[in-house]
Formats: sequence, structure tokens, C-alpha cells
Amino acid sequence: MSTLSFYQKNAKEYAAETSAVDFSTTQERFLKYLPRGSHILDFGCGSGRDSRSFLECGYIVTATDGCAEFVELASAYTGLKVKQQLFGELNAVSAYDGVWACASILHLPKAELTDVLHKISNALKSGGYFYTSFKYGSFEGEINGRYFTYLEEDSFNNLLLDVSELSIVEQWVSGDVRHGRGAEKWLNLIMRKK
Repeated sequence: MSTLSFYQKNAKEYAAETSAVDFSTTQERFLKYLPRGSHILDFGCGSGRDSRSFLECGYIVTATDGCAEFVELASAYTGLKVKQQLFGELNAVSAYDGVWACASILHLPKAELTDVLHKISNALKSGGYFYTSFKYGSFEGEINGRYFTYLEEDSFNNLLLDVSELSIVEQWVSGDVRHGRGAEKWLNLIMRKK
């Protein structure tokens, strides 16, 4: 629970840092697969930045986060009733056209990722799309009070061997979009539910 504690203590500062970041290039790369009016789950919504963008683009959005402070901040920022929910508590079935998990499920231990990927797949409608991102590398453990699982192409592909209903349609490495952090690399993936 240390990652949640970190965000509970630093939610306002973190939301201020991330809500103004222009993430439109990646959002558009995901949204091109989803017609307007599609229902997107913002899974680990943080500040609500992406939920708000999706709403402004004409999508239906359900937003969740495990951190009570983020739920409050994101609700105010988006006008949505954001739901407090841990990743492992997702139990929706065929409910969403898209799931967006931007820099969120990377806080899970690698051993828990396969189970959560199954839950995400179950929550997607057939033919639905799923975006996620991980810090790029092979590290797993705690950094400054938060738990991280870094992944590379091969290590993510190995995880997907147990989640056969999801197939990768796009995979790319990008720099961090936050000011002064462009040298930090991220693995981005868009998958489709078969």
C-alpha cells in the first residue's frame, strides 16, 4: 500500500504537474480506433487529464482510481463521478469499447499483472482496444515510496502469452512528455481484444 500512501500525500502536487501536460499525440493514436461516442474506462485516472480530453472529444468516460485524493481531484477536474477502485477490483464484463491505463498498472508487481490484464480483457467488448504504458527497462521494486514494474517489448510479450485474447496492434518507445524528463523512456502498447 506504500504506492497509494505516496499518492495520497502528494496527490495535489502530482495532479498539478500532470494535468497540464500535453498528451494529445498518444491520446489521438488510441482514439483513432474508437468512433466518437465509444465508452472508455480510464483505469487509474490520476488527475483526470485524459478523462477530460476524452470527454471533450465526444467519448463516454468511466474513470477509476485507487487513491481517494485523486478520486476527489479528478471528479472536480472532469465533472465525472470518479469511482474509487483498486486495479484488482475490476470486475466489469464486456462493458467498454476501450480501456486506457496510462502510467497506472506499472505500479503493480509483475506477478499481479497477468491477472489484471485478464480483468481488463474481460471488461472490454469483443474487438475493443486497450492502451497502457510502462517505464522502459527491466527494473522491479520501490523507488521513493512507489512500486514500479518496468517492461521492455520482450518482457511484455511474455506476459501476454497467458492473455491470448489480447493482441498487440501498436507498440512504440517514447520519451517522457513532462518538462525536463525527455530522457526517460516509456513502452507504449495498444492492444485489441480478439
